[in-house]
Amino acid sequence: MQTGKPSRARDKGEDAKPRRYTVAGQAVDAPRLAPGLYLVATPIGNLRDITLRALEILAAADLVACEDTRISRKLFDHYGLSTPLIAYHDHNADAARPKILEMLTAGGALALISDAGTPLISDPGYKLVRAAAEAGHPVTAAPGPSAALTAVTVAGLPTDRFFFEGFLPAKEAARRTRIAALARIPATLVLFESGPRLAATLADLAAGLGTREAAIARELTKLHEEVRRGDLAALAADYAAGAETRGEIVIVIAPPAAEQPSAADIDALLRAALARTSVKEAVAEVAAATGESRRAVYSRALTLTKDQYGTPDRT
Repeated sequence: MQTGKPSRARDKGEDAKPRRYTVAGQAVDAPRLAPGLYLVATPIGNLRDITLRALEILAAADLVACEDTRISRKLFDHYGLSTPLIAYHDHNADAARPKILEMLTAGGALALISDAGTPLISDPGYKLVRAAAEAGHPVTAAPGPSAALTAVTVAGLPTDRFFFEGFLPAKEAARRTRIAALARIPATLVLFESGPRLAATLADLAAGLGTREAAIARELTKLHEEVRRGDLAALAADYAAGAETRGEIVIVIAPPAAEQPSAADIDALLRAALARTSVKEAVAEVAAATGESRRAVYSRALTLTKDQYGTPDRT
């Protein structure tokens, strides 16, 4: 494994020369980096979706760890980056991690990137971040593109709360079991899936989650970007019939419909609230918790207090 030189070695000779990157044909000097581990987000498709800060870090780092050097080399060639690249992925992480930590201990500035998007989101890296932090090395994130967040923003589904699942199990039985667990989560669901498994996964999702709105975001930010919307059953039928599945795919699924509380549920909540506070405050509390109108809850509260005390307490 090539390790390069730590940043403190760049004080003399060739290493003292400024590191550069190229934008629109113009070479730009990158500021020196303080020692530490830098988590750098890279484009998910369109190479222009990279921040200037990301370019500065990638240019000035002593070494950049990536999942696949061949994929990252395309980005580096596009922006004139010459920083050495090494592979860091699930299959070599145990062997590569100690060597990276040694470089950090020696005062190096190292960057970690994924093949696309934000590092650690459904790809390796968290063990390296944890080990670096536990060893006292600074860990800094340079935020940027994320396929999951990009899909959530274009799906047209609720965004106030969402749950990122990543990839479901490949085997049918395990996948259906996991979907059953996801059905109880009161949030928009975000999943990754491969093209060959998409139709089967959507069929299982439709069977396990029922009639929910969803969006299939494919090839986001790329030339053939597509967002297909509909309910899960209709989308499953589309892809079973041969809809295009090539490229990177994100599935976004609406949260389950909120169940309307029964009259008995509202009464129970009101009795508990009335035992410790006024009618006004109890009504506000229960209306907020159930989504029922204040007028309806107030009417029920008056009935309950009248039944209990004979005369309603309107305070």
